[in-house]
Amino acid sequence: MDIMSYAWIIWLVLILVFIIVEMLTLDFVFLMIAIGSVGGLVSGLFGAEWWLQLIIAAVLSVLLIFLIRPPLLHALKRGGDPAKSNVEALIGMSGTVVSTVTRTTGMVKLAVGETWTARLAPVPAGTAAELVPGEHVFVVSIEGATAVVAPDPIALGTDGFTERSAS
Repeated sequence: MDIMSYAWIIWLVLILVFIIVEMLTLDFVFLMIAIGSVGGLVSGLFGAEWWLQLIIAAVLSVLLIFLIRPPLLHALKRGGDPAKSNVEALIGMSGTVVSTVTRTTGMVKLAVGETWTARLAPVPAGTAAELVPGEHVFVVSIEGATAVVAPDPIALGTDGFTERSAS
């Protein structure tokens, strides 16, 4: 019994195993190896020796990993969710001062309803050094668990201010 007559079965099993592993990892490495193994299977069907089948499968797999996988990953990441989340979603959000905000301490309630510790962002000379309760602010940045805020420059509406959108 010649093992070379059953090489196609070995290739099919390897391809199946690589595809199953790829479905668990979702990193495209094992998919490229599976496609390279298809090259080994096809070369075997055309009568190539077992060592040549392995070389063809290995070379094809390496080429696919280094030439096809990176642009494929890039194309998939490009279509990611454009919505901001976590800290990025808070930058630019409006809020209201709950407890006087100075350069070192204070509390604000953000448009999403969360109350954050806050401090005043560096402001130009001649601007108030503190913000009193009820004043409208917007988030400049987040440093740890502290929102760095500045006075909201938008002064419209009936109460003298208008809320920024939370987008």
